[in-house]
Amino acid sequence: MITLNLDYAQEAYQKSLEKDALESLKTAHKALENGTGKGNDFLGWLTLPENMEQKLSSINDAAKRIKDQSDILLVIGIGGSYLGAKAAVEALRPYFGKTDGVEVLFAGHHISAEYMADLEQYLSDKRFSINVISKSGTTTEPAIAFRRFRSILEKQVGKEEARSRIFATTDASKGALRTLADNEGFTSFVIPDNVGGRYSVLTPVGLLPIAAAGIDITLMLKGAQTAKKELSVKDKSNPSYQYVLTRNALYQSGKKIELFVHYEPKLHFLGEWWKQLFGESEGKENLGIFPSSAGFTTDLHSLGQYIQEGERHLFETVLNIETPKKNLEIQKDEDNLDNLNYLSGRDVDNVNKQAMQGTLLAHHDGNAPSIVINIEKMDAEAFGYLVFFYELSCALSGYTLGVNPFDQPGVEAYKRNMFALLEKPGFEKETKAIKARLNSKKTR
Repeated sequence: MITLNLDYAQEAYQKSLEKDALESLKTAHKALENGTGKGNDFLGWLTLPENMEQKLSSINDAAKRIKDQSDILLVIGIGGSYLGAKAAVEALRPYFGKTDGVEVLFAGHHISAEYMADLEQYLSDKRFSINVISKSGTTTEPAIAFRRFRSILEKQVGKEEARSRIFATTDASKGALRTLADNEGFTSFVIPDNVGGRYSVLTPVGLLPIAAAGIDITLMLKGAQTAKKELSVKDKSNPSYQYVLTRNALYQSGKKIELFVHYEPKLHFLGEWWKQLFGESEGKENLGIFPSSAGFTTDLHSLGQYIQEGERHLFETVLNIETPKKNLEIQKDEDNLDNLNYLSGRDVDNVNKQAMQGTLLAHHDGNAPSIVINIEKMDAEAFGYLVFFYELSCALSGYTLGVNPFDQPGVEAYKRNMFALLEKPGFEKETKAIKARLNSKKTR
């Protein structure tokens, strides 16, 4: 379903094949399949494409209830608890107008009072349901949002009706949200213990809001199943191997930043999901490529100068949709004041593709190599395929780098400081230490 064009990074790819990188990658792949590598207690994502099939009926039933009783689904979660669903909804629904599903909005992915206040006002006269997603139920950002919007929903429709409109996706047996869901009788779904947040888009974490948005999650799982089968081969014909070998060879040559590039604005949040996947998986032990993203041609008018002539420490991975869902012909204008009549009769997507081709050549000439990932079209099946492709590639890349791609110990650093500054119970020692540290800075 996908192919890679390595013409604009061919030197790096060929160099990777001259070394033992291919054999190391095969070894990493076997360790992944056999469960013998680092973080092997978080490999549940490998079997999601087939295991989630038995959950589809209950997820689709809940999605139908949401659509019947609400016009909006408010998804409350942060990190992997929202990015996968957001990426799918943005990528697969029309830019404007109504669809077969509800409008899906998000909260709890930051701590902005202005955002929440404006969202409250927007929801004040609308029918909405809530899908709160949290393994523990105590993560600060979603917990603040859920406390607030649950109260608003209860005031709007009453506590009994609110219970039927709140859907909890959480741990199977423990945690604050599991306790609340059981006590209140919320419809609930389980986040598997062996699946980390950034790998959870094909669990109910992502599938419920995606289904409520009117997207066919059966086709999405079908795409992931196809990817799992096609990407199981252990040789250089495997697109995941090609991607990992090339990007890691570029990293070894000094390219420390990977820019995820797309030419379709609705892929913006796929880039955001990709950034968490690779950044949180590989950025450890002072190692790892820094993941960034850009939308062309828009960002060519802002970042283009730097990419072309700035420090030579980056490469691009371009996701190319070969056939757009819709297209338009550029019409002829009699006055031709904009001098565009030379394009009359051409499709807009053809112009977009030529812009991409010209950019690939220019950036290659400027020593900013590109890996092009071609996918025939963007639909639910293709999205599911891409999810599994990127997850597998990320896991393999992490293993070859020598890190555990399934933990994120560094994420806790800011939380400890934040809790100390907020004087959270149990952090008295940390509060005293951090206040002393801040006071010492003020007296310098």
